[in-house]
Amino acid sequence: MITSLQNPGVKEVISLRKKRKARREADAFLVEGPRMYREAPQDRLVRVYVSESFYEKNRPAPPEGVPFEVVSDPVFAAMSDTETPQGVICVVRQYHWEPADLFGQKREPLCMILEDIQDPGNLGTILRTAEGAGVTGIVMSSGCADIYSPKVIRSTMGSIFRMPFVRTESLEAAIRFVRRSGLAVYAAHLEGSVPYDTVNYTKACAFLIGNEGRGLKEETAALCERRIRIPMEGQVESLNAAVASALLMYEAARQRRFIVRN
Repeated sequence: MITSLQNPGVKEVISLRKKRKARREADAFLVEGPRMYREAPQDRLVRVYVSESFYEKNRPAPPEGVPFEVVSDPVFAAMSDTETPQGVICVVRQYHWEPADLFGQKREPLCMILEDIQDPGNLGTILRTAEGAGVTGIVMSSGCADIYSPKVIRSTMGSIFRMPFVRTESLEAAIRFVRRSGLAVYAAHLEGSVPYDTVNYTKACAFLIGNEGRGLKEETAALCERRIRIPMEGQVESLNAAVASALLMYEAARQRRFIVRN
C-alpha cells in the first residue's frame, strides 16, 4: 500500500491533476470515481489507484494487465480533485481523433464547432449533451478550455470516452473543411437572420457556438452558411453557451426523429 506523498506515482497524479503541460507531455489525463472507472475503456487505462477505505469496503477486482495500487486515505485525498474523494482515480491515455472521425457512420452528420469556450463546466456539459442528442463530433478552437482538465472531465459524465473531438489551431480552416465535407454550418448569433427552430437540420450540418462573453468573432461567423438566433424575452440578451448548444442540438435531433418516424 502507498503511504507517502513522495511516491513517484502519487506525484505524477498530482501533477496531471494540476498542470495542463504535464497532461500534454504524458499524453494522459485523470478520471475519478467508480462510474468513470467502469466506463473507461480498459485498453486506455494506464494505472488505477484506489483508496484504502474504498478497497476494504468494495474489494474491486484489478483490471487485467493494468497496474493497480491501494493508497492510504490521507494520500489519496491529496491526489483527488474533489473535496469528497470517491475512492478511485484512473490514469487514462488521451484520445487522438482524426477530422474524418467527426462525421461518424451516419449519412447525415451533426457536428458542433466551438470557438473559445472557456468555462470548463460549459465545455464538459456540451460534450455530455452532444452524446445525448446524437452529435457525431466536436471541433474546438485552441482558445477553448483544456478538455482534459478535471473539471471538464467530471462534467462530461463519461462522454469523454465516446464523443469524437478535435482541437484546431485554425478554426477558420476547420470550418472550411467541414463545409467542404458537405455540412452546412449555422452560426448561433445575436444578430441571426432567422429563428433557430425555423431552419431544416435534417441534412448534414454543424452549429458554431461562440465565447461566453463576446460571442462569435465576425470573421468566423462570416464563414457560415447562415446566422441563426434563439429568440429572447425580457431583457435577456443571450443564453449560457451550454444551454444554447443544447437547444440547437436537440432541435436537430427532434427534426431527425420526426423524419425517421414519418
